[in-house]
Amino acid sequence: MIRRDYILRMIEEFIQILSRIKALKAGQHWEDAQATLDQELERLIPGGVQGALELSEIELLSKLIQGDPTQSVRMKTFALAALLKEAGDLAVTRESEQKSYACYLKGLHLLLHALSQGDTDEFPEFVPKVAAFLTCLENSVLPLKTLALLVQHYERLGEFGKAEDALFTMIETEPKHSGLLDFGIAFYHRLQTKSDASLITGNLPRSELEAGLAELERRKAGRF
Repeated sequence: MIRRDYILRMIEEFIQILSRIKALKAGQHWEDAQATLDQELERLIPGGVQGALELSEIELLSKLIQGDPTQSVRMKTFALAALLKEAGDLAVTRESEQKSYACYLKGLHLLLHALSQGDTDEFPEFVPKVAAFLTCLENSVLPLKTLALLVQHYERLGEFGKAEDALFTMIETEPKHSGLLDFGIAFYHRLQTKSDASLITGNLPRSELEAGLAELERRKAGRF
């Protein structure tokens, strides 16, 4: 009960802070919004936005683990992802494309990690959607690491068509990367165990699955 109350209080406090940042942005009080954002980020990661961007996802997660119960780490990761989304939005207002891209990408990676650690339906309303990050990044080339995380995310959700789309984006980016072909073949082999109904629901009917698998096997054999 104490742990649950602690997490609920953490969520309530973060929602209030996020609402304050959004209100400042809506009023175009950019400097105040940035200051509030940095102050809240400082509570999670030393150095504010810049500190978060300078650390890898693993380093960020190790920082979040320190000083709090394990049960709260996932919620703190969600909070950090949401703050990085806000930081990316603020960077856009300053026409800082490089910084906005870095914030959105780091936030998306953290979000995908947190979603992989539990039920994807169990998270508070303040958590940004994966689709929201992807919309912000739609004019950017996503790294292979990001695309691989998306393949795994969509597969967990049963959105197999989206997973396949991300997979082929990876392969078309680096068509001669044999490791990607193995990654894709393993993906299709896992889906072969699914029922026809779940494949249809996931927008990847078995006929399309088998066609995709055959294509990757041909590519691996060198028959393009």
